[in-house]
Amino acid sequence: MSHVLDLASRKLWHLTGREVDLGGPERWLDAPVSRSPRVDDEWLAAEAARHGGLPGGADPDAGLLPSMAVLDGPGFDARRLRAEVRDFYEHTAAWRMEVWTGWSPLFWPAGELVSRLWFRRVEQLALPMRPLDVARGMDSRVTPIRDGQGRQVAAAWTRTLRASGRPVFSGAYSARALPGADRPSVHVAFPLESGNVQVFLRPSVTSDGGLVLQSPAGRFGRDGAYVVVQDRRSHAARLPLHETFHLYVEPDGVLRTDHELRVWGASAVRLHYRLERVR
Repeated sequence: MSHVLDLASRKLWHLTGREVDLGGPERWLDAPVSRSPRVDDEWLAAEAARHGGLPGGADPDAGLLPSMAVLDGPGFDARRLRAEVRDFYEHTAAWRMEVWTGWSPLFWPAGELVSRLWFRRVEQLALPMRPLDVARGMDSRVTPIRDGQGRQVAAAWTRTLRASGRPVFSGAYSARALPGADRPSVHVAFPLESGNVQVFLRPSVTSDGGLVLQSPAGRFGRDGAYVVVQDRRSHAARLPLHETFHLYVEPDGVLRTDHELRVWGASAVRLHYRLERVR
């Protein structure tokens, strides 16, 4: 039954998406995939090999980005960020997260159904559905993905629920410029069997040194969320999912993040993180 569901979902995106050339004009959508229905660490080694490198182990000081300066360009200057915000992205593995979650009653039933049928089974994008799921927080592991010269081309961030050990997601984080963009966006790719879900988040700095990352509505080829399925031919579709992350430092010095996921224009789920450096 699960195989039929997975095959049907890929066929759906083939029908509703557009054909793309991941080695040509749509190379910006070229990202890791999983070779098996259940997403495990196999994709890390495959992605490192694709860049001519070797898989490494989890790094206790690794960051999602080697430097926030890789996002610099017109309208964004990493030097304006608060030191705590910048440190979190450059040394993510050294931070501990506590999280609270709240689903909209309108979207909770659909979220629970999709989570049971797909995300928990494949151990990917399994957002917590109940507040008690995250009562003990999340654990995270950051593994740099390096090329043949040892340069970090991406970082794998794997997060699990501390209470149960159940995977929440495993994604590849990097900076990537969209076609015609004046500066890079934060690019996150979540591998799935024969495909992936990708999000391009446009960064901005707030007046108090906080960071806002947004995947707004827009046309194909702009910041936002995409699903890609790979077969003999690859197809991609833009998803009606929009996210906002706001990282900020409170007056007492605590680093926090507000995360909202919207479907079309309606708020589906909100997450709030308290971040603490432990190393």
